[in-house]
Amino acid sequence: MEPARLPRDWPYRDRISRIACAPNDWAVLDIGTGPDVLLLHGAGGSAHSFRNLIPHLSGYRVLAIDHPGQGCTRAGNRARLGIDAVAEDLARLIAQQGWQPQAVIGHSAGAALALRLAESVPLRAVVGINAALGTFEGAAGVLFPLFARVLAATPFVPDLFSRVWGNAAAVNRLIGSTGSHLDAAGLAQYLWLVQNRGHVDGTLAMMAAWRLEPLLARLPRIVTPVQLIASSGDRTVPARISRAAAGRMTTASYQELPRLGHLVHEEAADKVAALLLPWLQARLNDAAEPGRT
Repeated sequence: MEPARLPRDWPYRDRISRIACAPNDWAVLDIGTGPDVLLLHGAGGSAHSFRNLIPHLSGYRVLAIDHPGQGCTRAGNRARLGIDAVAEDLARLIAQQGWQPQAVIGHSAGAALALRLAESVPLRAVVGINAALGTFEGAAGVLFPLFARVLAATPFVPDLFSRVWGNAAAVNRLIGSTGSHLDAAGLAQYLWLVQNRGHVDGTLAMMAAWRLEPLLARLPRIVTPVQLIASSGDRTVPARISRAAAGRMTTASYQELPRLGHLVHEEAADKVAALLLPWLQARLNDAAEPGRT
């Protein structure tokens, strides 16, 4: 979809632009001045999900990117929607644009993507918010990836999904199932995304291609400083996932917010910022001092 087709009250609508970098036609929200910080959203979302956190990031140049096939980014190759390929394509975009990201803040699947990107792009820090760093347990570990692949390969499924879930009551239930509670504007934005067939198709295709096991095996070798923030009321990615992942990384710290849900950066951005900003500033200051890493 074109940024111009977004609803007029879409967050930061006028700051979203298109950037062609093979194989994708990217949509990037570019706002602010200062060190470059990338924002990577979770599956089924878009850069809009950071709307409440962005005002807390004054002093940084924020580059919030819609993932290929989601939001307003057009995917040029459906075979390149897995985590490794998307990280490679993001690195190519960063190099083409001459960006110098100091940090990446990722939510859910975006946090996993941020860690994968840190393996190829020099970063000072990675922040994961309710990071999706675990595999599905038991039978779901086998059935869910297979289910996603079947759905992604079935032409009529995105239309059916949009018709079934593309109403306010269904979206309210969907968001509520994550443990989060959004205001009316936030719910309306997700409703608009769910009603968009292309966005649903891109989300299903990404889920079908997502393979985390190699990245999870390499977590102990990640050298970039990492902060994982989880919320105890998350019903989508339980806090224990981030806690366990932090325990496997020598450079990671872990902090937990009580009661809030999976979309904690949307429902309580001030609380997330209170944890994130001091840590991020300390990492960037440390890196700027000679002899420190």
